[in-house]
Amino acid sequence: MNAIPYINEACILLSAVSMAIGWRQIRAKRMQAHKFFMLLGTVLAALFFIGYAVKTVVIGDTMFGGPAPLRTPYQIFLQMHSILATVAAVLGIVTLRFAFTAAFGKHKKIGPWTVVIWFITTISGLAVFLMLYVIFPPGPTTNVFHAWFGK
Repeated sequence: MNAIPYINEACILLSAVSMAIGWRQIRAKRMQAHKFFMLLGTVLAALFFIGYAVKTVVIGDTMFGGPAPLRTPYQIFLQMHSILATVAAVLGIVTLRFAFTAAFGKHKKIGPWTVVIWFITTISGLAVFLMLYVIFPPGPTTNVFHAWFGK
């Protein structure tokens, strides 16, 4: 068993938990706690991304190993998740930039959207993980383009 996907999933789930705590902290006007948990969530998300990138380059991506009639719906779901994850990452960078440049008015406007999209991305990523490694036996490992397009 390859442990990297499990470690990656733990990082991303802990990232979402950290960001939920951070969001709660800012609603309670605890700025330092908000900053700590949001940065922790960001670091955990970055660790996920690094782990995913290393696994993809060194080992490859895991193909869907479930039943053939579910392959197309899985691929559509995976592509939607990938697009949403990219949007969440870009919004995260913009949100962090606003925070680090003290543009708190802009940060306050975009932050809730960013974190909600991050939560949706985390949930859809968990679904992908469960379908790839838990519910169905993992498929073969291949390059990222074959896994993403289901070829």
